[in-house]
Amino acid sequence: MKIDPALETSRDSYGDDHFSASEETPMREDAFMLSDSEKIERISRNVRDIMLTLGLDLDDDSLNGTPDRVAKMYVKEVFGGLHPDRRPKSSTFHNKYKYGEMLVEKNITVYSTCEHHLLPIVGKAHIAYISNGSVVGLSKMNRIVDYYAKRPQVQERMSIQIVRELQKVLGTEDVACVIDAKHLCVNSRGIRDVDSSTVTAEYGGRFKEEGVRREFLDYINLETEF
Repeated sequence: MKIDPALETSRDSYGDDHFSASEETPMREDAFMLSDSEKIERISRNVRDIMLTLGLDLDDDSLNGTPDRVAKMYVKEVFGGLHPDRRPKSSTFHNKYKYGEMLVEKNITVYSTCEHHLLPIVGKAHIAYISNGSVVGLSKMNRIVDYYAKRPQVQERMSIQIVRELQKVLGTEDVACVIDAKHLCVNSRGIRDVDSSTVTAEYGGRFKEEGVRREFLDYINLETEF
């Protein structure tokens, strides 16, 4: 099929601008009709075709298992957050000790994938909430970040999705997320700016107030010693 050059240019520039039009990850209605094993088999065939098209010798011992490895990695690992069955179960607990101040979980490692070029996004997420009667286990906050990171992403959307999920779990609007990450589609191709990083933020409820937001950002910048 012949692609209109104007459309191709538009698609390229759209991707380089790292823009997304939706807060939800774009998914087809039949996204989960295939089992994981069926997806792995299909992706493996497609990766094999890509490698052959590039002229690689798949009879070589180093390359002949690559299609299967890539397919399993896509389905089970780097894009594992696409499947709703892998959504972390986030049990909440009553705030019996009546802690009413901000709780901040900072420096959560983010490994994600840019949806425009399928190259890595690597960085840190910092999230906070103010309890209105419920608290959530600290590790669950890391798992929520990991779940939304493990899919083709746009960093702005990921920040929003993390906040929306915690708001739903905790039953409060008072949730915030800041992500600082490097995009290898910027660092390793195109402009190839190896030093730049991208910072996004999503603030809900009281975090929209300047004083509360400033307190959160001060916590992020606080030196942590062990």
